Amino acid sequence: MTTFAYKSGLDMALGAEEKLALLKEAIAKINKPLHKVLIIPPDFTRLNSNAGLLTAMFYDILSPTAQVDIMPALGTHFPMTEHEIRAMFGDKIPLERFFVHDWRNDVRTLGEVPSSLIKEWSDGKLDYSVQVQCNKKLFEGYDLILSVGQIVPHEVVGMANYTKNIMVGVGGADMINKSHFLGASAGLENLMGRDDTPVRRLFNYGVHKYLADLPLVFVMTVMAKNRSTNKMEMRGLFIGDDDETFAMGVKLSQQTNLDLMDAPVKKVVVYLDPEEFKSTWLGNKSVYRTRMMIADDGDLIVLAPALKQFGEDPQNDKLIRKYGYKGTPATLKAVAENEDLRQNLGAAAHLIHGSSEGRFRITYCPGKDITKEEVEGVGFICGDLDEMTKRYNPAKLKDGFNKMPDGEEIFYISNPALGLWALKSNFAN
Repeated sequence: MTTFAYKSGLDMALGAEEKLALLKEAIAKINKPLHKVLIIPPDFTRLNSNAGLLTAMFYDILSPTAQVDIMPALGTHFPMTEHEIRAMFGDKIPLERFFVHDWRNDVRTLGEVPSSLIKEWSDGKLDYSVQVQCNKKLFEGYDLILSVGQIVPHEVVGMANYTKNIMVGVGGADMINKSHFLGASAGLENLMGRDDTPVRRLFNYGVHKYLADLPLVFVMTVMAKNRSTNKMEMRGLFIGDDDETFAMGVKLSQQTNLDLMDAPVKKVVVYLDPEEFKSTWLGNKSVYRTRMMIADDGDLIVLAPALKQFGEDPQNDKLIRKYGYKGTPATLKAVAENEDLRQNLGAAAHLIHGSSEGRFRITYCPGKDITKEEVEGVGFICGDLDEMTKRYNPAKLKDGFNKMPDGEEIFYISNPALGLWALKSNFAN
């Protein structure tokens, strides 16, 4: 088990030449003939990971002497469009080198995680086994499989990437659904920003026990926005095949991507970039990543100009419309009483994560692609986008605290995918 290359620092901004040198260093240390390589980067919803550039660099390095295939880690998301592929990975990689992961149909079952472990990890709350499934393509005789992605606080697993990119990104329905429900049962506030969580144990178990023979190497970034230039910068790049490499990245992300408050915040305004956020499945990062800092009886205003659906998958969209974001007790009752939700526990977990649990108000302000009735139908308040944008203009606000002309103080977030906002007291121990 090895760390092949890394470079990191709290004030670092890795340039293109440094990134390329680290990739070449890792390939050299892997030190074996590479005739067939699979790269598993995130999809367009993780544009800020810089994984697109790294994937293109790997393609340039390897394609002269190897067949290089690319399969974005879609999880439950829609397949990438040609526009998204080109925007993320550039123009040089032929489109025929990209393959689509189908989480419901295109997986191989490798084994299972026993119910006794799930019971242990959930403190007795859950008692089910979990099938370990991965896309069949991983078993097509690759000399190297490069899992590329970003370490950042995450609502289900605690810190995104590493084994999650495999177990969820190119995983199957049973693992995706049950892992998300395991996370929901543990409580979002107990997971986010932390390394050792029940869901991380599940993902690590699946990869270490059933995929140990695959030539898996993880390429993990830590990213942060430069508040002076408003541009994303790479604070760290970690390349290895073991828990220790991931742990180094986690430590840097915890120092870089956590924005901790002294006291609860009464009003938070979040902007959802139209290129990235078209569903509440993704857009509810505005809820997941902020609810630990929002005061009781506070307000979360979500500016969502491109919102057009709730789920990234037709079945999940239907379930969200049917059951809505009504909090943990209502969702658990719905799971107990309805087979369709029991068969889609990932959707049930999402409904729990996307609720304020009645503590604060969530106002979604959509564009013209979804109606007021639809937004209110899933349990949110529907706000007027034009009116709210005029008052809280993303072009004029800065990330963090802002004082409005009438004296109102708000906390503004230009992209909720970039970190976690919580109270210092949440991480006192």
